[in-house]
Amino acid sequence: MQSAIFFALQHDCGQMERTPSSCQNEEKKGKMKRTIIKDWKTRLSYFLQNSSTSTKTKSNKKGKQHAYFRPSPEEAQLWSEAFDELLANKYGLAAFRTFLKSEFCEENIDFWLACEDFKKIKSPQKRRSKAKKIYNDFIEKEAPKEINIDFQTKNMIAQNIQEATHTCFNAAQKRVYSLMENNAYPRFLESEFYQELCKQSQITREPQET
Repeated sequence: MQSAIFFALQHDCGQMERTPSSCQNEEKKGKMKRTIIKDWKTRLSYFLQNSSTSTKTKSNKKGKQHAYFRPSPEEAQLWSEAFDELLANKYGLAAFRTFLKSEFCEENIDFWLACEDFKKIKSPQKRRSKAKKIYNDFIEKEAPKEINIDFQTKNMIAQNIQEATHTCFNAAQKRVYSLMENNAYPRFLESEFYQELCKQSQITREPQET
């Protein structure tokens, strides 16, 4: 009887030679993965429900208000046509970042966004300060959000930030963009949440004048 139980434990783990402790470890990993997936799906659902089931407005510095809506299935489907379509969409970008966070690689999109903001800085002094922060956060060894780029690119950035031109992070940004486009982006499009978002019934959208 004990032999039969032991054999069943081995079979559940997928390999005859595994021990019961190995089986328990795999069960723990499976539960952890399911928890992570459930967490990011909950975050995405919360984000969309609270920001788009009804018309939302956001004031800019001049006091004007702009209406934001939950993406329709047609709009969500556009995200699959090109990676840029996803990044250009407010909700698509937020959903993609949450997805990356579930895969423990949100530093890629955070770095990409930081570079986009960096390019808009006109003041040389502010640009140098921002360049140093980006380097400390994403580039240097053991940085809190260290991105995966080669040693040569890191050295080039370390030299370029002394002048902090608008292009000093271009090589690294292109590398990170390529990583996201070729790896995480296809997985996002195949995710259960995205597939469900594309199938949802269209929401009647009536902007409120302010």
